[in-house]
Amino acid sequence: MRKKSVQTFTLGGALFLNMLAQGYARLNRNRKAVNELNVFPIPDGDTGDNMCLTLSAGYSKAAALEGASLGELADAVSSGMLMGARGNSGVILSRIFAGLAKGLSKKKETNTAGFANAMKSAVDEAYASVSNPVEGTILTVVREGTDAARAKSGESLENYVAALLHGMEESLEATPDKLAVLKEAGVVDSGGAGLLHIFYGFQDALLGIIDNTTADIETGQASSIDLSAFDENTELEFGYCTEFLLRLQSSKVDLATFDEKVIERYLQGAGDSVVFFREGSIIKVHVHSKTPGDILSHCQRWGEFLTLKIENMTLQHHNSAFAEQHKPVKRKEFGSVTVASGEGLKRIFGELGADYVVEGGQTMNPSVADFVTAFDSVRARHIFVFPNNSNIVMTARQAAEVYSDARIHVIPTKNTGAGYVALASMDTTSGNADEIEGSLVGIAANVVCGMVSSAIRDTVSGNLEVHKGDFIGFRDDDILSDGDSPEAAASALCDTLRAGEHDVVLVFTGADCDPERSEELDESLCARFPATEFIFNNGGQAVFDYIIVLC
Repeated sequence: MRKKSVQTFTLGGALFLNMLAQGYARLNRNRKAVNELNVFPIPDGDTGDNMCLTLSAGYSKAAALEGASLGELADAVSSGMLMGARGNSGVILSRIFAGLAKGLSKKKETNTAGFANAMKSAVDEAYASVSNPVEGTILTVVREGTDAARAKSGESLENYVAALLHGMEESLEATPDKLAVLKEAGVVDSGGAGLLHIFYGFQDALLGIIDNTTADIETGQASSIDLSAFDENTELEFGYCTEFLLRLQSSKVDLATFDEKVIERYLQGAGDSVVFFREGSIIKVHVHSKTPGDILSHCQRWGEFLTLKIENMTLQHHNSAFAEQHKPVKRKEFGSVTVASGEGLKRIFGELGADYVVEGGQTMNPSVADFVTAFDSVRARHIFVFPNNSNIVMTARQAAEVYSDARIHVIPTKNTGAGYVALASMDTTSGNADEIEGSLVGIAANVVCGMVSSAIRDTVSGNLEVHKGDFIGFRDDDILSDGDSPEAAASALCDTLRAGEHDVVLVFTGADCDPERSEELDESLCARFPATEFIFNNGGQAVFDYIIVLC
């Protein structure tokens, strides 16, 4: 489409929604390239996928609001992205848009200066969301881009976004100079690259360049309902799933001093499965109750509703998955949620005692909403969460922040081995949740776990010269072995990790492993380390041919 010639000085709701759509289209077209900007040379890059899915969740929420103002759409995007966030990049992206929403709050429309101020709010929110901000990442790219564009805040939106992009480009190119691991891998920061594509999409919308390939974005519209599932004689067993955005009103409360905990405490007494959080003057609520009208009437004393959704859960009871998720059960004291991919690993974690196994892992990170679903299902006062992946810990923590129907304890397990050993060692007999958490954190931190995968590019690590297509054995970010087969790399990795000094070594075989070769590896390791018991299990996981856990 031909570029438009008239410049834009006002940002309204319709244009903002189109900018989001074009931002998604740009990112979606380039998601594979973003995935491939992987620091570690194995095929587990998922930054592009995570950012696409996170942005899609926000766009879907906003697209369902017809005729909404700029501020209302920005709030909806923030809410949708918060629950849809996946992976570290997705969580940080959701916080960027949360800050943008704060800057655009209550605005029907804004000018360039207003959008520039909102971008500054986005930077502040993103940095505040990370306990130890690291430069040379998406944080740096959004900050330096925003700083570079400040001088254009009095001009058109096109000029401002062009300056923003120029600043982001320069910042992205310099990320390897700020982060040694990027320079060593020969890549720029993947999260920053994804953000750049989104803002290129913003520019496309401003210039009238439209990509209509956004039809794959879920719009969040309700599917058809089987009304026969609730007839004249049906008993309301499961109640109503009620969700709303409540805008606190200055005519009803003092916004500067109002403590939103009064609403949260009321909701916990009036219903269950409560998800509650506040952003500025907006309260986001999810609650299950048989009397949603009472909840709405009570909450209206503090504000007015921006969005509202009530669903009769009994209508969906014929869906076995839905019924299992929402069935009423007595709440227990302690529960556990873990993350795993591969049918074998999911089964094994279930046998260990996990109350809920969230589907996910490398290249398929679960969302905040996935964790909230798990928390709902467990129905415990204290829930211990084992993310089992360094790229999922932040998502689990964000889910813990928004969930108020139980106390969530995130154990920062960064690999499957740490999660397995910690869950297997979980002892709740003390009855003290904080003591249990402290013990689990200590156990997980001391687990030795190595993995084997294929190399997607040439690299040099210490004395190892790795070629694309080789199989490498590694622990954390340290490549420790190299071989022409998964079994060769696994065998050498066991040497380096001193497997013979351990009583038990667990080995989880991946989906692509040859069973005969795995059996040969088992026999070889048993012969070489006779004092060590090797236990092989079919994990069925993707990406990692072998996961080796030394106990």
